[in-house]
Amino acid sequence: MNLKKPLLLLFYGDDFTGSTDALEFLTLARVKTALFLRTPEPKDLDRFPGIQAIGLAGKSRSMSPSEMEDELTPSFENIKRLNPMHFHYKVCSTFDSAPHVGNIGKAIEIGSTVFNQKTVMVLPAAPHLGRYCIFGNLFAKMGTIGDGEIYRIDRHPSMSNHPVTPADESDLTLHLAKQTSKSIKLVNINTIENGSDAILDAVSKNKQTEILFFDGLNNSHLSTIGTALNELAKEQTLFSVGSSGIEMALGLAWKSQNIIETNASFKTLGEAGPILVLSGSCSPVTANQITYALDNGFEEVSLTSDAVNQEYHAKIIEATANQLIANLNNGKSCILHTSIGPNDSRIAETELYFKKQGLEKDDIQKACSKMYGRILGQIAKKVIFETKLKRILFAGGDTSSYAASELNITALQMIAPLAPGAPLCKATSDDLKIDGLELNFKGGQVGTQDYFLKVFKGKKL
Repeated sequence: MNLKKPLLLLFYGDDFTGSTDALEFLTLARVKTALFLRTPEPKDLDRFPGIQAIGLAGKSRSMSPSEMEDELTPSFENIKRLNPMHFHYKVCSTFDSAPHVGNIGKAIEIGSTVFNQKTVMVLPAAPHLGRYCIFGNLFAKMGTIGDGEIYRIDRHPSMSNHPVTPADESDLTLHLAKQTSKSIKLVNINTIENGSDAILDAVSKNKQTEILFFDGLNNSHLSTIGTALNELAKEQTLFSVGSSGIEMALGLAWKSQNIIETNASFKTLGEAGPILVLSGSCSPVTANQITYALDNGFEEVSLTSDAVNQEYHAKIIEATANQLIANLNNGKSCILHTSIGPNDSRIAETELYFKKQGLEKDDIQKACSKMYGRILGQIAKKVIFETKLKRILFAGGDTSSYAASELNITALQMIAPLAPGAPLCKATSDDLKIDGLELNFKGGQVGTQDYFLKVFKGKKL
């Protein structure tokens, strides 16, 4: 792959919504970025002249360690060949992970080996999303914007009850220690307050430490960390792990060093006709958004739990798509959902179905994400080809990755901000019905209750 200028950064997102989060903060920092759904070929890069950063949207957050090994090792090797200044393994700002699924420690082990890097830097904080790390402990706002209450992550009403990776430990150094045998130390807030030179000194003194965590409470801390990380990347590609705080940190450092220009400006896009919302999220935040949208003119279609049963699978997809097509052709924005909140009876029904198939608890959650994601994607594709649909919203980090993979998308670029971490994007595709489609991907915790209306309006409300 030939690039005229070295890439400032390449990131691999462990799910789709997290990948668009990183895409947004790079774009807002005026870094020309494209998010690819697969490793780009030269002809793909030719579509984006002057590109400065590349993202790869992955699914590793829903994978077992062995699956991660098979997926990440060749991906990281391909990334290494592009020789970016920075390579970032992008994880959720709530650090969703466990030894059996989405194991961040496993990703660190693979990256450390591929990039031949003894010490891996980890930055979980994302203050722009309401995620704060102090003395190693993670705190998260309810939602990502507004005046939501801030909780220690193991006491967070949603994350402590996450169906796949419930948060039961707020000290992330202890949380990660369950996922890897690598040595871990913390660069705490007191060191960061003393500036980038103090951080570099701490890194130098911990050359034998295999994982260094960084605290962070505000943009000043991120800028200081970003300056240090950029200094460390002068010798060779620097492999780091964390939230979109990495993109924010580097963007702030690049601005201060005049490596990039000032913030980008975006025009308001406005409405694009009726929109389609595809929700595989069981978050209470998304549940409130569904209820609010239904009270404000949206139509709903409930995807029954029988959809995962191969006996009914095709018929349900066909019938559901036809129902959505009819509503959209009548000018009605629609929400297709797999559940409304964590107590929806369809969740238990689906789990029971997979249990009868002989799956264990941990495998059931992965099977749910994969199956529902693919069903939502297949329905979306049928709807796109039978309507004049221009804008789609995908809600749910785990399911969105699988849903998007059904649409033959080559890459995404941000075209407008809507809410922190969830920009409105435009698709590039060899398929003319997909090319130019406007897409928004939001995690379960993202957005205020009027979020679906924001996407419909194409602007912040």
